[in-house]
Amino acid sequence: MTFKRTHTCGELTASNIGEEVILNGWVGPRRDLGGVIFIDLRDRYGITQIIFTETDETLHAKAEKLRAEYVIGIKGKVIARGDENKNPNLTTGEIEIEVTELEIYSEADTPPFEIKDGIATNEEVRLRYRYLDLRRPEMQEKLMLRSKTYQAVRAFYHTHDFAEVETPVLMKSTPEGARDYLVPSRVNPGKFFALPQSPQTYKQLLMVSGYDRYFQITKCFRDEDLRADRQPEFTQIDVEMSFVDEEAIFEMHEGLIKNIFKETIGLEIETPFPRMTYDDAMSTYGSDKPDTRFGLEFVDFSDIVKDAEFKVFSNTVKNGGAVVGITIPGQGEMGRGAIDRWTERVKKETGAGGLIYIKMQESGVLCSVAKFLTPEIVDQMVEASGAKTGDLVFLLAGPKPSVLEQLGALRLMVGEEFNLINKEAFNLLWVTDFPLLEWDEESRRYHAMHHPFTSPKEEDMDKLESDPAAVKARAYDLVMNGSEIGGGSIRIHNRKVQEQMFKLLGIGQEEAEEKFGFLLDAFKYGAPPHGGIALGLDRIVMLLTGAGSLRDVIAFPKNQRAQSMMDNSPAEVEKDQLDELHISLKRIVK
Repeated sequence: MTFKRTHTCGELTASNIGEEVILNGWVGPRRDLGGVIFIDLRDRYGITQIIFTETDETLHAKAEKLRAEYVIGIKGKVIARGDENKNPNLTTGEIEIEVTELEIYSEADTPPFEIKDGIATNEEVRLRYRYLDLRRPEMQEKLMLRSKTYQAVRAFYHTHDFAEVETPVLMKSTPEGARDYLVPSRVNPGKFFALPQSPQTYKQLLMVSGYDRYFQITKCFRDEDLRADRQPEFTQIDVEMSFVDEEAIFEMHEGLIKNIFKETIGLEIETPFPRMTYDDAMSTYGSDKPDTRFGLEFVDFSDIVKDAEFKVFSNTVKNGGAVVGITIPGQGEMGRGAIDRWTERVKKETGAGGLIYIKMQESGVLCSVAKFLTPEIVDQMVEASGAKTGDLVFLLAGPKPSVLEQLGALRLMVGEEFNLINKEAFNLLWVTDFPLLEWDEESRRYHAMHHPFTSPKEEDMDKLESDPAAVKARAYDLVMNGSEIGGGSIRIHNRKVQEQMFKLLGIGQEEAEEKFGFLLDAFKYGAPPHGGIALGLDRIVMLLTGAGSLRDVIAFPKNQRAQSMMDNSPAEVEKDQLDELHISLKRIVK
């Protein structure tokens, strides 16, 4: 028999004292105190303490068999806890249930780890038994916040007249960046679908079709190397709008983010968000997704040291590189051993050639390369750095933009090491004016920094042929706490401009027709100006919950080898299945 619950395990309070109730849930910690058995009954809503007394010997004997993770239903009466037994940390902490009936729905083996928060269990074990891991309150809180995020997103877009449209999961493989996941077609031998890296072309076609405001919460797939904030399949809030400019998209999505914060964690955030150009972000923070929760903005010493006798400085500047640094407050007395460790770490983790420092000690200024510099240059560097007594300046020298990226990585290390980052803050900003193209030395050609459908800035259109590297894109990223949570652009809607873009990317006319002919054809029949954005729902939830990895906010994630430990996928398939698909496997060469 299954009891129909009257309440959840996180619901009852002192106002329910005296009521007869029914609860269902999992057995948590169990305590037997002189014949009275106390059990914490748990469901995803909370915990309620239930008690079995010796008044009913049959019931008590049945309760003695209960062990952790048994699934049970109980009937009983809500009674008050004694003052000394109240638990202020629980909503239900003022009451307990004196059980009169017990139904054991299923027994349970001893789980491989405790079902509680803060366990130190290896992540591989947690992923292997994910269905148990998901019982833990902190995991359930994360997934429930994710659920609230879905609701907030849909409510916001529906309020603003967006049409929610599903796009295909089986599509054509197109060269857009990462490797596609390919799906063989049984009924079309030798041909393959691809799983979408994003619905980019489909949402542009919806604009051509007249659906001026589209959104979709959709799965996307990329076959690429993984890390903590990346998964082979991820969830994207996909958006496209017609007859808009950048400001219209910014305003709309600041409203969306504001709504998500309010509906999920109850926080009111200020809008509009700050704006920063790509060039300023790189020159100030060494990153196109800067973490602005702390300072340590870059100082450029290049002009000061360009004529110095110290060749590491002067030659770097002469060859177009830069000498840049950050000022770290309160670390001016750092010992030589600690600085040596920083130097080795910087070399190992960033690829920098070495670390130069200026220590602002009580006894005076100590520069690690002072013997190669005049006192006047050192004084100018100290003045430019803004360093005061007790501070420390770290400097790197090298070619741009690598030295900026290296110093950006060092800045983040320093921020973490010396607790300079306000972990309670949520800092959002738009990064704008990205380069349209980036040069790849290995392939000796340009690649789109965002994707091939991004529109150049109108004022740079005449540079597409003469100076493509100087062309800025109508592209933008939304950044929160040093993570990119969204990216988008105003799109190309003119066939001739799109063909010109393909040409710059080394995509010939024949290949363009083969890969994107359907889109180019659509542009011939009246395409509105349009633009959009894609927001990473997984990453937004990760940041809102303070999780350390995307895996903590996805119900059934893959590990860093793109494997599901729980169901052992990917897995081999039967030869008959491969034969149906006209596929034979080559011997794996390691």
